[in-house]
Amino acid sequence: MSALKLTKPDVCRALIRHHFAPYSGQVEVFDRLRSIQFDPLAPVGCNHDLVLQARLPDYKVNDWQKTAYEDRQIYDGWDKMASLVPVEGWPLRRHIHTVHRRMFEKKIFEDHKEAVDLILKELEDRGPLMPKECEFQQRKEEWKISWFGPSVTKQVLRALWHSGIIMTTGRKNGQHVYDLTARVLSAHLLNHPRLDAKDAVRELVLERHRAMGVLRPAAPGEVWSGPVLGYEKRSAMSALIERGEIVPVDVEGVTAHATPDFLALLDQPLLDPGVRFIAPLDQFMWDRKMIAHLFGFDYIWEVYVPEAKRRWGYYVLPVLFRDRLVARAEFWCRKGTLEVKRWHFEEELPGADFFVELESALRTFMSYCGAEQIFCNEGIDARIRSLSTLSA
Repeated sequence: MSALKLTKPDVCRALIRHHFAPYSGQVEVFDRLRSIQFDPLAPVGCNHDLVLQARLPDYKVNDWQKTAYEDRQIYDGWDKMASLVPVEGWPLRRHIHTVHRRMFEKKIFEDHKEAVDLILKELEDRGPLMPKECEFQQRKEEWKISWFGPSVTKQVLRALWHSGIIMTTGRKNGQHVYDLTARVLSAHLLNHPRLDAKDAVRELVLERHRAMGVLRPAAPGEVWSGPVLGYEKRSAMSALIERGEIVPVDVEGVTAHATPDFLALLDQPLLDPGVRFIAPLDQFMWDRKMIAHLFGFDYIWEVYVPEAKRRWGYYVLPVLFRDRLVARAEFWCRKGTLEVKRWHFEEELPGADFFVELESALRTFMSYCGAEQIFCNEGIDARIRSLSTLSA
C-alpha cells in the first residue's frame, strides 16, 4: 500500500485539533489518550496533572485522584511507563502483566515464594496496605543498587503489581496503597475474555496510534513499552494496515502511520487553542523527532541532565500558541506563588496578540496550581515580567 502524501502544515493543524479540541471532562481525555504517564516530579503539579490541565481549563492539581480512587474510572497501572489508564483498558493490559511476570519469575516468584505467599495472605486478611504497614519486612543489602531498593517487601509488592495480581487502591503522601486486584475491579473486568498475545499486541499498538494520531514506526522504544511491544510492533502494524485501522503516510519525507479519524481532521480548519503549557511527557511530545520535523521545535527534557550541561532548564514546558510551539518555560509553584524561573522564545517571535492570550493562560495556570501571585526571575523578557502583577 503506497503512503499518503501529507504536508507538515496540514499535519500540525490536525495534530493540534486531535489533542486540544474541547473535552467534556477527564473521562473523555482518557478515552482519547488511552493512558497518561504518571511521574512523581512536581515543580508545578506532576506530568499527569499537566497533561490534563492542557486540555481541561477547570482542572486543578490532584483532581485525577477522585477519578481514580473514588469514581474508579481510571487506575494506576503500566502502559507506556507507569501510567493512569482508563479502567476498561485493564483487560487488554493483561498482556503487559504476562510480559512483566516473566521478568520477575525467578527473582521473586520462585526465589522468594514464601514472601509472596505471606504478603498476599496479609493483604487478603488485613485489606489495603502500604509497604511499611506489612508485618512481613525483610531486606537484602545486595539489592541496594537495584531499581526498587533493598526491601524484599517492596520488591515483592512491585512484582505483584506489575503482574496484575494487586493494584493501587489509593495513595497516602504519594505512596501506593495496595490491595488484591480481585477486590478492586468489577467482576465484568476480571472475567473479560482474554486475548491471545498476538491480538493483544495488535490492539495495544493501535491504542498508541489512537493516542497520538500520527506515529512513526521508528518512534522511541519507550513509546512501545520497551520489550512489551517493541519486538512485535511491525507485524502488528502490518495487520492494522491490512484491516484499515491505520494508514501509511509520508509527511514530507518522514514515514509514519495515521488513524482514519486523524486523517479526517486534515479537512478541518485550524483550532486556535490560545496559549497552552504542554507537559514534557504529554502524548503530543512523545515522538520528539516528529515534533522537531513538524514544528521545527527541538525539545529535550533535561531533568536528568547535570545542571551545568542544561541548555534550557530543569523542568521546561513547551508553549503552544495557535499552530506553533513558540517558547519553552520553566515554572515552580510553592506557597501560593507561581515562579517563572526561565522563559526562552524561539527565533521567530510571536506577535502582540500572543501576550494578550498569555495573560489569560497564566491566570488559568495559576488557578490550576493554586497560586495567588506570580513572580518572574531576572533576565526574563520584559513583556513576560510585566505580567508579574497578575493575581488569581
